Amino acid sequence: MLILASQSTARRAMLDAADVPFTVVAAHIDESAIRGSLHAEGTTARDIADALAEAKAMRVGARRPESMVLGSDQILETAEGDMLSKPQTPDDAIRQLEALSGKPHRLWSAAVIVEGGRPIWRHVEKAVMHVRPLGSAFVRDYVDKHWETIGYTVGCYEIEGPGAQLFSQIEGSYFAVLGMPLLPLLGFLRERELMPT
Repeated sequence: MLILASQSTARRAMLDAADVPFTVVAAHIDESAIRGSLHAEGTTARDIADALAEAKAMRVGARRPESMVLGSDQILETAEGDMLSKPQTPDDAIRQLEALSGKPHRLWSAAVIVEGGRPIWRHVEKAVMHVRPLGSAFVRDYVDKHWETIGYTVGCYEIEGPGAQLFSQIEGSYFAVLGMPLLPLLGFLRERELMPT
């Protein structure tokens, strides 16, 4: 059975909805330290997402070498090339949304599977998110109403809910926006006969 090395409710919901048999074991890695170190070395946002996904899978895979362990992560890269982290406060969320307003940004969603202590599969997908021009009153109201759920998300939105109101256009996979390249993952699981063909 597959182990998901993540506490993300969105990733769990995707696997559940696709009838993937899995269990959850939290990885407990210091994501901000890894991200900061790689960013300081000039690593691209795409490769940071991939490295974080691998770090999660490797951490759990070290404890469960007999299992296939899935790590996944997502990085938001602004039009200017900056990377955003999850907001810490509602004021943080407001600042992030105001900075994203009227511009496109990129979401890099990565997944890595580890087995026997080494990566055996990986995939990174990009989605381009076009944020419509957002009014200040709208942003404040949106954050006030939805802070409990958007506070745990990069970019301060949940596309499957009211966050859809933030966008004029989305290019790329819906699943990549949710935080995991699901269709390529399902293809690999079918190859390994963990899913029906």
